[in-house]
Amino acid sequence: MLASGSAGNSAFLATSKTRILIDAGLSVKELTRRLAEIGESPEDLDAVLITHEHSDHVAGLPRLIRFRDRKKKPIPVYLSRLTAPAIEWTNPNGEKTAIPPSVEKFQAGSGWMIGNIAVQSFTIPHDAIDPVGYTFVAEGVKVGVATDLGYVTESLRQHLRRVQMLLLESNHDLDMLKVGPYPWSVKQRVMGRNGHLSNDSTCDFLQNDLDSGVQTLILGHLSEHNNHPEIVRVGAGQTLEKRGLTPNLVIAEQKQKTEVFTA
Repeated sequence: MLASGSAGNSAFLATSKTRILIDAGLSVKELTRRLAEIGESPEDLDAVLITHEHSDHVAGLPRLIRFRDRKKKPIPVYLSRLTAPAIEWTNPNGEKTAIPPSVEKFQAGSGWMIGNIAVQSFTIPHDAIDPVGYTFVAEGVKVGVATDLGYVTESLRQHLRRVQMLLLESNHDLDMLKVGPYPWSVKQRVMGRNGHLSNDSTCDFLQNDLDSGVQTLILGHLSEHNNHPEIVRVGAGQTLEKRGLTPNLVIAEQKQKTEVFTA
């Protein structure tokens, strides 16, 4: 995870042959800096996949797809067909422009190959136009990515079976949210079925649905004002202990990347 939170989200996934970025919610400068810390560069990306059009997931995207050396083809961007026109694309002068030709639009729920990575998209409940989560399978490893969702659907449960690595949202503590600084209308949106997963909902998933073979569990998209990493860590840790599961439990942060996870 390069960053996770309401100010910007991005994750890097690589195999021996393929490198992809999931969401581009940081500036190109910051993305480049954090990738460089793990010996990677935007120049070498094979694709960028977008979950939905909210700015904390696409803020750096219009410039990122123009970042590549002119001798190379633009970085392909994969996003759902309804999400593509919802993004404000710009040209090098900062002027609004049509959807660039490097965008690959897909129907939510479809799957395809990027290099040696099998990608599967699935619809998630969130207040965006056509939001999706992803699973990735390559070299015998399955990775799941599911953030920005109001509740856990049956489809999500099915798609996240047999994952070895999982990024899952644990956005807010309900009590902190209720007494926090947000207007009531925003609190209702966050708590709603198209909002964000609470810590309690995340722990319910860990208790009842998390695959027992998971090796690395990353909990992310924590609210800056309505949550705390230690609340998430303790709650998830206790739930996993009850089940007798001992995955590497990591709380993703906004201001710095996580360690590199291998499998």
